[in-house]
Amino acid sequence: MSSKARKVFSLMHDIGRAACGCPAHSQSFGGGISASALHKMTTMSSEAPDYAFEMACSNIRFGPGVTQEVGMDFINLGAKQVAVMTDKTVGGLPIMEAVLDSLQKHHVNFEIFDKVRVEPTDESFQEAISFARENQFDAFLAVGGGSVMDTCKAANLYACHSEAEFLDFVNAPIGKGLPITKQLKPLIAIPTTAGTGSETTGVAIFDYTPLKAKTGIAHRSLRPLLGIVDPLHTVHMPTQVAAYSGFDVLCHALESYTAIPYHQRTPRPQNPINRPAYQGSNPISDIWSTHALRMLKKYFKRAVYDPEDLEARSQMHLASVFAGVGFGNAGVHLCHGMSYPISGMVKKHQASDYQVDHPLVPHGLSVVITAPAVFEFTAPSNPERHLEAAGLLGADVTNAKKDDAGLILTDTLKTYMQDMKVENGIAEFGYKSDDIPALVKGTLPQKRVTVLAPKPQTEEDLSMLFEKSMRVY
Repeated sequence: MSSKARKVFSLMHDIGRAACGCPAHSQSFGGGISASALHKMTTMSSEAPDYAFEMACSNIRFGPGVTQEVGMDFINLGAKQVAVMTDKTVGGLPIMEAVLDSLQKHHVNFEIFDKVRVEPTDESFQEAISFARENQFDAFLAVGGGSVMDTCKAANLYACHSEAEFLDFVNAPIGKGLPITKQLKPLIAIPTTAGTGSETTGVAIFDYTPLKAKTGIAHRSLRPLLGIVDPLHTVHMPTQVAAYSGFDVLCHALESYTAIPYHQRTPRPQNPINRPAYQGSNPISDIWSTHALRMLKKYFKRAVYDPEDLEARSQMHLASVFAGVGFGNAGVHLCHGMSYPISGMVKKHQASDYQVDHPLVPHGLSVVITAPAVFEFTAPSNPERHLEAAGLLGADVTNAKKDDAGLILTDTLKTYMQDMKVENGIAEFGYKSDDIPALVKGTLPQKRVTVLAPKPQTEEDLSMLFEKSMRVY
């Protein structure tokens, strides 16, 4: 072993000795590493697991009333023409009035695109892309929930790659999954819901209508330059919007914390440009994800049932950011992978409190509806983490047995769901057992996230999870 390798080995050995060894953190990221194992870890091989993770997130500015600064931000960026993207509902709220006041006060030139679809499709993405390509925008502003932010990311991407075809950057196997090599324009995001965390991530999700399943585009360069998190906007969220958005935060945090460790993910990229945005759980993401769970325990229910509780709604807005940083680098797994066909194949269901003219299972609802079944399934893979998550959410895990981890976490989730009046399973969306093969087929292409689950799953496993999610309570 060379002198340089010995120094690296010595450093990693010291880090491993200093690492926390308590049961709650037994998903080791260090520990006793032999010289041969170290050599194997750091040898480039497409068949080997990864040996590194990268942390990336947007700049975040948080504070009540901070939206008034957005006009100055674009002036500071030297922006000459800004694309402002939103949806029809947000466009009619005081939120948008505050945004436009700031832009006009600081003499920022802009054009508004307000045709964003709630739960966007490839078709609605392409409409926004056409708008962006037809104009010479040098900056972008997204004002809305995850649908708006994701649509704006895609518009920015394809406007900067005018020659690209739509599927070029879409995740494989549906698209080509090509790496993004050009510099994108500055994008500022102003989230209006406390849920998606899209202001922190390099991911844009949409329904791919030919397959009736969700997919997306994932790359660090999609991340907004700045997320302006103004809790005053959250007071406009109706009760069920606040509930479903909050469940998205909950699942982001739970899935990222229970994902496989980054050093077990394969394949290892031959070039760092190909390292995925979703890399597996890691020591830094863990901090953000677990703190989001603590915040959910304290503020979630308050925020849903009292829109005038500004403290609770502010803290849930901030929890969304925490969970966004966590999952934006660690990734999500089965709840999200299974949610994509649930929302993509819905035929008639329309969620309350959403002003839409098309069938809709809101994203947070489609994610949490399978969570009890999913975490009961994954718990044996790492019961310590599942127990710790349940404890952070308020369960009494004193003297709890590892074998009970799945049941304890599942019961905890069901309590939250019942408190927030979540529908009793996917049967209430109109699904029947006969639909399960199609739901499984829609989940199989979601390997970008399902491979991060701590327990591998077969098609039979997925069928079982959908069947158990027909009725939750």
